Amino acid sequence: MSGYTIDHSSNSRRQAVEEWLWGLDLVSPEVREKIVTAWVSSWSSSPYQELAEMPFSPSAPDYRLEWHVNDVTRTGVDLAKRAAADWGAKIDWDVMMSILILHDVDKPLMYTREADGVGYSQLSKELPHGVVGAMLLKELGFPHTVVSTVATHAGNAPFHGSNLEAYVLHYGDYFAADRAMFLAGKTPFYQKHAK
Repeated sequence: MSGYTIDHSSNSRRQAVEEWLWGLDLVSPEVREKIVTAWVSSWSSSPYQELAEMPFSPSAPDYRLEWHVNDVTRTGVDLAKRAAADWGAKIDWDVMMSILILHDVDKPLMYTREADGVGYSQLSKELPHGVVGAMLLKELGFPHTVVSTVATHAGNAPFHGSNLEAYVLHYGDYFAADRAMFLAGKTPFYQKHAK
């Protein structure tokens, strides 16, 4: 069991995903279609009826995943533009945007809403966050850089990518995650200390 089914159907979920995701206008039509299909597949395979129901994290149960994804994407675009302007970095926007928009595509499959907050799904006890998303993206034909960066982006991954896109995602993701933690009254990742 993979935990998801690829959903190519054209329905209200496709329209909702297209209206939600910031930055789709920065990618080619082919990549846009694959990004939307990835999110629709995750959503239709999840227990959630509405995008607004999807949580960012059990640590910030009231912070919506849809807010986090757009926060990360906007921040990542700013960082990538700075890298291009200041360092002369060459940015492949189809790759960069795919990574930013899809980094948490598996979260609807990993978390469940419960009476006392947000818990972990059975799938999250079988495969780590990032890996399930990478499997889905590989099946949809995304390039290796997208698949590997999504697979290894989580803070608890055994290793992380060394490409520019991985760095941009890391800083954009933690910047946005710290905002969610702050709003939830929790300690931001930046202020946590290694033990």
